[in-house]
Amino acid sequence: MGENTMPKQIDISEVATGFRFLLTETFESVHGAYLDPGTSLFETLADISPAQASQPMGDCATIAAHVAHITYYLRALEDRMFGRDLSAVNWDKIWNEVSGVDHEEWEQMLADLRATYERIKSHLDSADEWEGINELSSMLGIIVHSAYHLGEIRQMTCHFKS
Repeated sequence: MGENTMPKQIDISEVATGFRFLLTETFESVHGAYLDPGTSLFETLADISPAQASQPMGDCATIAAHVAHITYYLRALEDRMFGRDLSAVNWDKIWNEVSGVDHEEWEQMLADLRATYERIKSHLDSADEWEGINELSSMLGIIVHSAYHLGEIRQMTCHFKS
């Protein structure tokens, strides 16, 4: 860059709009960014029964464990966004403790995921107040990591279509 050239700045509201688009694509409904129609997380989970969510796939975690992990991850990254203490985060706990769920547990797990997601999404409304890298990198991490687990869950559902 030349001596008098300023780096290009992107308005945080534009970044928040892009993040909202990708969050919505991953969780709610496909807009054509990177998923096929009908394959968002909530659309995928709507077709999974508690028995299917509890079915182990070889040595892999159950879908229920993936859903619990996504919710846990959303909460941990939300804490990171706002500089809260992360010393109690235990990434292994869910993978070691969550496997099968009954109907009520599954419904509660899905409700917890949706409520946490809605809260995360609402933070985009106050993006003008964000201070910088923690908020941006946490939100990007939420999008990417959730999309990764959506892919894992979708791969697991292939076993149900026999």
